[in-house]
Amino acid sequence: MKPAKLLADYTDHPSFRRICREAKQMLKEGMDVAMIRQAIAARYGTPPTELRLRDTPQPLKIVGEHLVEPGAIEQIRMALRLPPAIRGALMPDAHQGYALPVGGVIAYDRAVAPYQVGVDIGCRMHLSIFAELTPDDARRDRQLLLETLSKVTVFGIGSPKKPVADHPILTDSRWRATKLLRELHELARVQIGTSGGGNHFAEIVIGEWLTNGQPFVGLLTHSGSRGVGARIANYYAELADRETAVIAKGIPRTYGWLSTEREAGQEYLLAMRLAGDFARANHEVIHARFARALGLKVTQVIENHHNFAWEQPDGTVIHRKGATPAEAGVLGIIPGSMATASYIVEGLGDKATLASAAHGAGRRFSRAEARRTITPAMAAAVVREAGVLVRGLTVDESPLAYKDIESVMEVQIAAGLIRPVARMRPLVVVMSGARGEDS
Repeated sequence: MKPAKLLADYTDHPSFRRICREAKQMLKEGMDVAMIRQAIAARYGTPPTELRLRDTPQPLKIVGEHLVEPGAIEQIRMALRLPPAIRGALMPDAHQGYALPVGGVIAYDRAVAPYQVGVDIGCRMHLSIFAELTPDDARRDRQLLLETLSKVTVFGIGSPKKPVADHPILTDSRWRATKLLRELHELARVQIGTSGGGNHFAEIVIGEWLTNGQPFVGLLTHSGSRGVGARIANYYAELADRETAVIAKGIPRTYGWLSTEREAGQEYLLAMRLAGDFARANHEVIHARFARALGLKVTQVIENHHNFAWEQPDGTVIHRKGATPAEAGVLGIIPGSMATASYIVEGLGDKATLASAAHGAGRRFSRAEARRTITPAMAAAVVREAGVLVRGLTVDESPLAYKDIESVMEVQIAAGLIRPVARMRPLVVVMSGARGEDS
């Protein structure tokens, strides 16, 4: 009998080839089948068992359930039936996405699920607060701010005709770690300092610190890892689905995961972290160019990822897909819409929600529904009444397409997730003006 057939139930073991070589040697030495299997089990453990969906989901905490669409709840409950799932949480801004809803948080045992991180890996908020710019200056010069903001980045799908900036991230050694990352290095070089489409934006905000009432003016941007993150996400999501199909039955497509103890999972984590750092670099380039163009000094920076996976010391991996990290004492940003408030918040470390908070107001309905029910005139009227100067307005990004940010904040404060630190209102907003996906 051939070793591979003798040990077919070990096929999914990470050391399967070595096991077969050792079994082959044992056969040559005249050992019988029972003795060989006993020796292999003593050295490598019992054969991996075939995995299946759990009958019932693992524990789930929903914050502001009355604000969450039922489809998002169904999605996260499916994810919580996966074998590596530990527990999950759903934020009040949640809506359906791929596998895990946007606004979903989930902890896995030594496993990472690429589509539950998201396609726009490391999508993030980035706020620079300026010393020299007062609210009165900003209101007086808002047309100049709009023109300057429009020049410091490129919005939308695709790439500019030539590189728009330079940054140390482009010389990071991790670009040489895998064949995929080597291929993506040129794309990163071209897209550095650019912004995405859809709900990505750059805006000038006028804010007030809630502790002392002091006003400030800042640049707030929302964007991610562009084509680099999308390519990494799709490559490893397909790989995860293939690998999961080998070890588990009945797992829906896009719900695949990778073990963080095996090479593919470790590769993904490395690529994901690089994409997250690339996303941060994009913001840094945009903010530096804006400050330089107007001769401004940045006095404070507040930033956070919201499409990422955080590996814990015990092997747990916390996925936040469209959710803000809210560990105790950590500052984050929760934006509203182009005509409503955004907030700087301090996390309170709530364990039931895996120390997480919403990543925005959240969509009231899909982009398609927005295009069916909101006219350009309606969208323009809301922005005009709010006194906001907008370039790149679309009906599917109109404030009418979003939930009420005050309601979303209220339920999070009541649940003990966050404490508001500052409240900001948009004065100038630049977006792509093209259709895109949420991130």
